[in-house]
Amino acid sequence: MNADADRLVQLALWAGQHALPLFSVLLVLSLAATFAGWCWLRRAKLRRTSPGASSQPAVGRRVAVGLVIILLGAAVFASLAAHLGAGTTLARADQALTDALRVSVAPLTQQMFAALTHLADTATLTVMCIGLAVVLVARRRPGLALGWVVALAGNGLLNQTLKQVFGRARPLEPHNLVQATGLSFPSGHSSGAVVAYGMLAYLALRLLPERWQLPTLLAAVTLVFTVGASRLFLRVHFASDVLAGFASGTAWLALCITGIGLVRWWRSGRG
Repeated sequence: MNADADRLVQLALWAGQHALPLFSVLLVLSLAATFAGWCWLRRAKLRRTSPGASSQPAVGRRVAVGLVIILLGAAVFASLAAHLGAGTTLARADQALTDALRVSVAPLTQQMFAALTHLADTATLTVMCIGLAVVLVARRRPGLALGWVVALAGNGLLNQTLKQVFGRARPLEPHNLVQATGLSFPSGHSSGAVVAYGMLAYLALRLLPERWQLPTLLAAVTLVFTVGASRLFLRVHFASDVLAGFASGTAWLALCITGIGLVRWWRSGRG
């Protein structure tokens, strides 16, 4: 058991020493997975719109996929939360990664990520929330506007609640690039990016012409991954904070999108 723990700490140390190349590789893999998922969605859409296809099984599949994603996100979050605490293997690995990043990341790289991290600031997401809600209402999409607002506002409330429950302190890494206050677990920037840009991707699939859908999905994945990584490069969060933010944000996003889909199906059935 101790050998496994030491290997995890060494892996975290190695990741911190090779942070920028590792970030690039993982981003490319994420984009490749997104492209593959897009191709699968297109094929599924073609099958649903073929003559004689029924809408009932499609709704059932969407709900099932949504529930699986919710459960997976909750399971990942619970696993991370269960291993918090001073002296645990997770805490040691978190600290090893943070220490390695302090030495390996160049100031110019930190400045780049300091600029990008503002894409998920509370102020940025608030402006996005209000602005897009107004646009959706103006386009006579009040249901989508409500779903958008509930997704972003609900995630903010959920994240603050979880922070208070776990009460984890941030890494002690003072610098002048960004101001980070409050508790650390889970990362609000990470969960906020997942929900905000994930919802934007969902709205793109619903509203935009097909030629814009894949670019929007790829841009959303890039932004989410980059914002999460920025919290590590700036050393204002531990790696487990970011992973937990991704997990909780993904679960909440899946819940919101599944709920919007069910309401849409119910209204179409009544209409």
